[in-house]
Amino acid sequence: MLRNLRNLNNVINHLLSKDGLYWFLYYVVDHTPFKRWLSDKAYLTIQYRCLCGKPINWKKPQTFNEKLQWLKVYDHNPEYTKMVDKYEAKKYVASIIGEEYIIPTLGVWNSVDDIDWDSLPNQFVLKCTHDSGGLVVCRDKNKLDKKAAIKKLKESFKVKFYYSTREWPYKDVRPRVIAEKYMEDSSGELTDYKYFCFNGEPKAIFIASDRLDPTVETKFDFFDMDFNHLDFRGGHPNATKPVLKPSGFEHMKELARELSKGIPHVRVDFYDIDGKVYFGELTFYHWGGMAPFDPEQWNYEFGKWLILPNNKNKN
Repeated sequence: MLRNLRNLNNVINHLLSKDGLYWFLYYVVDHTPFKRWLSDKAYLTIQYRCLCGKPINWKKPQTFNEKLQWLKVYDHNPEYTKMVDKYEAKKYVASIIGEEYIIPTLGVWNSVDDIDWDSLPNQFVLKCTHDSGGLVVCRDKNKLDKKAAIKKLKESFKVKFYYSTREWPYKDVRPRVIAEKYMEDSSGELTDYKYFCFNGEPKAIFIASDRLDPTVETKFDFFDMDFNHLDFRGGHPNATKPVLKPSGFEHMKELARELSKGIPHVRVDFYDIDGKVYFGELTFYHWGGMAPFDPEQWNYEFGKWLILPNNKNKN
């Protein structure tokens, strides 16, 4: 009840704001069949105005976020679809850097009802291949709420991620469920290291901390390729304690360079588990291209690194 009241209050505040007309259009489009009928460019024009609080410059995009929207609309490389598919991406990445960097797959199924629960070990991870929310982490099979896990996966299975973000690579990803080996480091955590790469050159790394403690806010920190801290906030506060440079920093940087060759921009994510590097995922649009930058100048700095293709490749 309280959550519904808060949501209603947010809607009212949005509609009464200076961008109230755009918010009205956004709510109408997002909750009606218009969401599927509207062109990517039209939808993103409305969404960007609402979520970023300013109009998007389609003709001469300058910021990182603006350029990511441009790439959604105009950079439709068919290879991107398998690169974001959580099952197919493993084969793609292995063909470039080798199988030793791939987290073992325990099973893949075409529907949630097909999952062979008996074949799974005591610890495992389940993921939907076509979205970013369908994740079930099992640390003890005897304590797993199987009913809740099935419900979560089925809800994610119905999601057509593309229509909410217009992230084109996800449009034709076939929904499946994969099981992976459960991974953690000696401290019992699993930190991922996200390299922002531009035409094959890593420029910055993003590290999240305090994600597992529900009593404190998650922290985001960004560093350059010499591991100097970049002085901005990207959606969450910076860490209050030192963020340590991973032992595999240079090695992950070289792997990111290999995986991002010939691509205007892609974020390449890895895990460094007690010195052993594993591939995480490939992300083309960090935060859907709607990430806050505080101060805003860093939105422009990242934007300078992203050189848009001369030719529009739209299928």
